[in-house]
Formats: sequence, structure tokens, C-alpha cells
Amino acid sequence: MDEYSKTVSSVAKSVTPHVASVRLDNGSGSAVVFENGRLLTNAHVVGTARRGTATFADGSDATFEVVGVDPLSDLAVLSARGEIPPPATLGNADELEVGQLVVAVGNPLGLNGSVTAGVVSALGRALPVRQGKAGRVIEDVIQTDAALNPGNSGGALADSDGRVVGINTAVAGFGLGLAVPVNVTTMRIVQTLISDGRVRRAYLGLVSMPAPLPDDVAARTGQKAGLRVVEVVTGSPAHRAGLHSGDLVLTVGRKQVSDAQGIQKQLFADAIGTELPVTVLRGGAMVDVFATPTELSVR
Repeated sequence: MDEYSKTVSSVAKSVTPHVASVRLDNGSGSAVVFENGRLLTNAHVVGTARRGTATFADGSDATFEVVGVDPLSDLAVLSARGEIPPPATLGNADELEVGQLVVAVGNPLGLNGSVTAGVVSALGRALPVRQGKAGRVIEDVIQTDAALNPGNSGGALADSDGRVVGINTAVAGFGLGLAVPVNVTTMRIVQTLISDGRVRRAYLGLVSMPAPLPDDVAARTGQKAGLRVVEVVTGSPAHRAGLHSGDLVLTVGRKQVSDAQGIQKQLFADAIGTELPVTVLRGGAMVDVFATPTELSVR
């Protein structure tokens, strides 16, 4: 057996026991054991269901209840009753590189324990999601060419060491699969779902895109890029704070930002109603404004 095949086979052997096929009243998909007695899957797999059944590669079954669902990250946590396999080893998607081998394990088309392999095609993709009238973009989604089909959603995307670095979330087209990254931000969402059953988010009301800093500013700050404000929602906290379209955001909460995730990391419940300093480059000068985020409504 060649080295590539050995690697894929080894990953499949180590990850498959931790991936379940889940059945709910409104559909089915996959889920990954990530803590003792708990599984992680997609919010769109769960939908409005509150319970279901998980079947593992060894043929064992377990019932589960839905602990929490967060449609705006497309993640959900399930709590199983009885004995289930131990947790999978989690990795850090922030350490992935384009071209790196990844292996998808799930239950496409009802075929339990299916394995496909490919590479990381791109990083930093954005996946638009919506709940009610609230829209959000899941940042830093992993794009892979590992074949994904209906039923793969909620399954594991693992690196060559068998560490789960993503939760497969969507089939965007032929030869194109997407996965929600497993990283510090994701796990903060997961732990909030476990403790509170939902995720409260702060809202600023601006749309931005990455942009390079002028050379003199980059030299002075040691920062290569920021976020160019494309739109400020009228009446939003960002609007009331005096942020304008065209501003180049350098820091939020005194922390440098160069992508949307840099802001979203700070927009959890503890930021609601708290004054947040924002430094922007405007007309060649650095300006400090202070925005007070409100709670994001998902109705």
C-alpha cells in the first residue's frame, strides 16, 4: 500500500468510530463525539427537532436530546443517553494550509461510515447563513474537494493525524465541499450552547472587507491589513458611534483586526451594552470612536 493510502486508511480507522449517523423527526445526517456523552453536528441537520437516535460504526445505538442549536454558526450540540464511543481528537483549523490532505467521514446517502479524501482547496471562505430576518456570514470556512453528499453534514473533516479540524456543513457544487472550522471561536460557541442552550451575540451594524494598510501606517503599527467599512447600517451602534463608509478599521477593543472574524470573536454576550473602542484610519489620520453593541435579534 502506498503512503497516501496508508495515511487515509489510518485516519479512517481512527476517526470513523467517533462519527455517528443521526436520525431525527425532520431528517438525518452525521455527528461527531467531541466530549464524553456529547456530539457536535450542524444546526441545519437538527432543525427544530429536540431528540433523535445516533447509530455508530460498531452498530450500537444511543438516543440523544438536543442541548443547543445556533443557526448563525450552523452548529448544534447533542447529549446522548447511555454509553457511546469516546471523543474524537480535536485539532485546530487555524493551523491548516492550502493543499493539505483532509479526510471526510460521514454518512452520505444513508451509507454509514463512508470515507472520502481530498485536499484543503481554500481557506477563509465565507458561508452566508440566516435565521429569521437575521443574516450572518460564517468566516474562515474550509473549502475541500473531498466528495461530500447529503448525509455528510455534521460529519468530521480530519487532518492527516486524525484530528477533527472541521464539521462538514454544505455541498456547494460538484467537487466543492465546505466545513465549519474547529478553532477557538467555534469551541467558545459550543461551550456556550452547552451552558446556555443558545448563543447571544452583540451587534455593531457594519459591513466590511479586508484591505491593506498604507505603507507608512503599516510600518508605524506593525499591522499589514485592516477592515475597510463598506456599509454602516443606519441607526446601528456603529452609526451612532460615528463610523463611516470608507473608514479603515485597525483595532476593535484595542485588538488588531484584519478579517471579519477578528471582530466577531469579540461580539459575544459579554460585549452587549459595553463600550467598545474602535480605531480607524480616516483621511490619513487615526481616529478613536466608541461603539456600544446591542444584542443581535434573530427573530
